[in-house]
Amino acid sequence: MTVELGMPRRRAPDGPGADPRATDRPEGLPGLVDRYGRVATDMRLSLTDKCNLRCSYCMPADGLPWLQKDALLSAEEIARVVGIGVRLLGVRELRLTGGEPLVRADLADIIAALRAAHPHLPIALTTNAVGLDKRAAELRSAGLTRINISLDTLHPETFAQLTRRPFFDRVLAGIEAADAAGLGPIKINSVLMRGINDADAPDLLAWCLERGYELRFIEQMPLDADHGWTRQGMVTAAEVRGLLGSRFQLSPDPRAREGAPAERFEVRPLHYGGQGGGLLGTVGIIASVTEPFCADCKRTRITAEGKVMSCLFSHEEVDLRGLLRSGASDEQVAQRWQEAMWLKPKAHGMDHTGLGADGFVQPDRSMSAIGG
Repeated sequence: MTVELGMPRRRAPDGPGADPRATDRPEGLPGLVDRYGRVATDMRLSLTDKCNLRCSYCMPADGLPWLQKDALLSAEEIARVVGIGVRLLGVRELRLTGGEPLVRADLADIIAALRAAHPHLPIALTTNAVGLDKRAAELRSAGLTRINISLDTLHPETFAQLTRRPFFDRVLAGIEAADAAGLGPIKINSVLMRGINDADAPDLLAWCLERGYELRFIEQMPLDADHGWTRQGMVTAAEVRGLLGSRFQLSPDPRAREGAPAERFEVRPLHYGGQGGGLLGTVGIIASVTEPFCADCKRTRITAEGKVMSCLFSHEEVDLRGLLRSGASDEQVAQRWQEAMWLKPKAHGMDHTGLGADGFVQPDRSMSAIGG
């Protein structure tokens, strides 16, 4: 999308969360377009900041101060925000995230309401799968389309070290229940930590291929609450490809990426020499740090308390909850959302700079408080 010069500008925004820079946004632009022509159609909506794991790359061992219940968007407010996104702003995909969305007792009711209002909207869920074995069928019946599940290792001891909880068997049970409920294709998300589970990468890929799951390795991002992330400690995408290459043959997936965060690779046996055959499946690598895809980003994020984050690494948040609770119209909420996305940065900048005064500055929020 090209933004033409000379178009009428919006009047100066007012009220809580308004940013005068949003007046640069030309009137009449449809959807969630930013200053660089990107259009957000993929909505990530966090349902809660709470989580029942304490993954070292996300949370401190003692957890975090949780939001009070009345600070969270209610089920009705969630339905309204999604409706505004779909009807007025061109949202075409929805992912429900957390924290851990399964800790919300009304999760199935939320999904059912969204499905009733939007029969054709793809609705995905990102979860750690603890407790999913008891709820997978219910969520599928409510209208959930598919699911992403976090699993970083196949070893219970390593799982406990990474998550600080002994719930490995419960996660496996949740994955199996999701598969049985038809929530496929099931995607497995894995973060490799140097010296802890990085050597497990080939085994984890083999395990997923055998079961028809789509594994995606995610570079550890500087979104840990302890602020202990370092570039030197992070396992890079190039290293992931090297680890997998010790056991498998990887080749670029010919399918178009279309703004997806994961770069996909076809997987074949290591010594396979044929053309076009021998395909075992695919694997994805999300290289947010070393091989960023900011130029093709199509995501917009709403936190559990109703704030727009135009970028996962943004230091700026724009409040929608206050508008929702003050009698604002859907059109007013949509305009504030558009203004927030107009200010989306061109890139996060950490692909070529370090942390600190002269480089990328880590956001105050951790991943659990933002929503993935």
